[in-house]
Amino acid sequence: MRIAICAPSTPFTREDAARVIALAATTHPTAELIFHDQCFAEVGHFAGLDDMRCAAFVDLANDPSFDAIWFVRGGYGACRIAQDAVAALTSAAGDKIYMGYSDAGNLLGALYAAKIGRVCHGPMPADIRREGGEAAVLRALDWMLHASPQVLEPQLQAGGKYAAFNLMTLAMMVGTPLMPDLKDHVLLLEEISEYLYGYDRAFFHVTSHLQTAGLAGLRLGRVSDVPVNHRPFGEDAEEIARRWCAKTGINYLGRADIGHDADNRIVPFGLATFSAAP
Repeated sequence: MRIAICAPSTPFTREDAARVIALAATTHPTAELIFHDQCFAEVGHFAGLDDMRCAAFVDLANDPSFDAIWFVRGGYGACRIAQDAVAALTSAAGDKIYMGYSDAGNLLGALYAAKIGRVCHGPMPADIRREGGEAAVLRALDWMLHASPQVLEPQLQAGGKYAAFNLMTLAMMVGTPLMPDLKDHVLLLEEISEYLYGYDRAFFHVTSHLQTAGLAGLRLGRVSDVPVNHRPFGEDAEEIARRWCAKTGINYLGRADIGHDADNRIVPFGLATFSAAP
C-alpha cells in the first residue's frame, strides 16, 4: 500500500517524518509512506500558503498510484482550502482512504459531504510526538493496511452510521458548505484545551444547528487539558453535553474512546462495516 502524507494545516519536521517512516518499515513493511515536501514548508502559522497546501492535497488525491491520504497533523488552516480542494478532485480520489482528526476534520467533512473516498477520524503521523504515540501511529496503519477491527472505537456497531469530529472544528463547520449530512448518524465529539465556557458555547452552537438534522445520537469522547478558569464553571464536560442534548432533543448515548491523545481510536464515517473497503 502506498500512503501519501500532506499537511493541510500546519507543518511537520523531517526528523519526525523519519521516525514515522522507520517505525512503519519495522512493523508494516508493505506500507510505503511518501511525505510530500509541502509537509515541511513554513509560512507563518501554516505549512505553506493556501494555494500550496491545496495543490499538494489535490495532486496526491488525484494520483491513482496512492491508496490512502494521511493528514500529517492538525492545528489550523484546512478550512481555508477544503472547498476548493474537494472541487478539484477527479474520479481517482474516490478510491482512497483519508485519515486524520482535529483541524483535518474540515477536509474529512467536505470529502464525506461529496461522497469521496473512505473517510476516517483517526491518528496522524504527528501523534508520534506524544507519550505512547507510536501505538497511535501503528493503530492508523493497522486500519489502512489490514482493516483490523481491534483498532476501531469499541462501541461501533455493524450497520450503524457514524461520524467523529473535534467539537470546535465542527462548531466552525456547521452552516458552511463543508458540513456533511449526518441524518441517522451517531456523532462522536472530542475536545482539547478549551475553557469550559467556550466548550459550552460550542455545544450550544453545534446542537442548535443539528437538532433538526436527524441524528441517531451523540457520544462524547475525551475532553482533555481543560484550562482552569478564575471562576469554577459549575458543570463538567459530560454534564454540559447532556444538558445541551436534552435541550435540543438529541439522544445522548454516553462516552466514546476518541480524543486528542495516543489512545484515540478510529471511526470510519458512514455505515460501519468493519472493513476499510468501500
